[in-house]
Amino acid sequence: MTSLRAYAAVTAAYWAFMLTDGALRMLVLLHFHGLGFSPLQLAWLFLLYELAGVVTNLTAGWLAARYGLASTLIAGLALQIAALAALTQLDPAWSVAASVVFVMLVQGASGVAKDLAKTASKSAVKLLAPEGGLFRWVAVLTGSKNAIKGLGFFVGAALLATVGFGPALWLMAAGLAAILVAVVLALPRDMSARDATARFTQVFSRDPRINRLAAARLFLFAARDVWFVVALPIWLAATLAQTLDPRTAFFVTGGFMATWIIGYGGVQALAPRVVRGGTPSDALAWVAALAVIPAVLAATNAAAPDATWIVMAGLLVFGVVFAINSSLHSFLILDFARAERVTMDVGFYYMANAGGRLLGTLLSGLTYQWGGLPMALAASAGLLILAAVATRTIPAPA
Repeated sequence: MTSLRAYAAVTAAYWAFMLTDGALRMLVLLHFHGLGFSPLQLAWLFLLYELAGVVTNLTAGWLAARYGLASTLIAGLALQIAALAALTQLDPAWSVAASVVFVMLVQGASGVAKDLAKTASKSAVKLLAPEGGLFRWVAVLTGSKNAIKGLGFFVGAALLATVGFGPALWLMAAGLAAILVAVVLALPRDMSARDATARFTQVFSRDPRINRLAAARLFLFAARDVWFVVALPIWLAATLAQTLDPRTAFFVTGGFMATWIIGYGGVQALAPRVVRGGTPSDALAWVAALAVIPAVLAATNAAAPDATWIVMAGLLVFGVVFAINSSLHSFLILDFARAERVTMDVGFYYMANAGGRLLGTLLSGLTYQWGGLPMALAASAGLLILAAVATRTIPAPA
């Protein structure tokens, strides 16, 4: 199978996974918000998902090296199907505490599934990309993945408003099962290559460039998720519900979240046309520009709480600049990684990514409960300053 056909197979599998991942997040968030869960309780629902990502990314690179990229990707898809099916067993008669624990456990399994699939897919690009084409190929994979996940946000909100929570989960599980069968038949055999000598201790990078980039990635994604995971959708749904009926508010909230992610993915795919070099200096300039946006939006929302559309427009601008930052990072990690240990370097790096999402998720519930959206946006600006500091310390190539 040619590199192009193999790349298409990996991308298709990743697309299918991320569609259900985005839809599941919106389903859970809006369903439990409708049941009266507080912002902090909603954050708890996703904490194990993000914590599982930290652990899984640390081990997924080693698993992919030890058992093959194909096995790791297939395991991720199968585990996501199991998580969707398990969530249908949620009983409305359970107490809030029991519901939170159960959903946390299922979301944790989904987090493991996502990071198995992601590590395998991103690592495959390093091996499949032609000489000189790495930035473009990884930008297309990452950008299209995020656009599909954004579509999943809208699909999740639409399914909740039309067929309901349980039927939506079964529909997604059935669709992903069909994709899994197709992927098993389509993946190239050379993606099953294994290295029986790979040791778990090798996942920790000794390259200072990778370690500093991982630190910058942690703060970058914490800065997004601190307002994105809980604060924005709850603020937006509550604000819109003042003038719209709840079902319409769900559609608009899900539609905006989907638009943000789809636009973010589209910009990621185009990033190589905007940033020609792809150097740490480029990454520093873009993250410094990004830090200004949430600081301005925090002040705006605090001074004019009813300026809903101004905040939404500002967050779309944030998405454009954030996408270029993210795409630069995705290129730099694969550029820094050595081919013989690419899965482990990528796994280590995305462990930091998951750590940032975990930090951002926790802070999203806390900051919104303590100070509303302005506090969440102010925290985002602070985290981006830390990301800039980490980026500035990335050493030049020897």
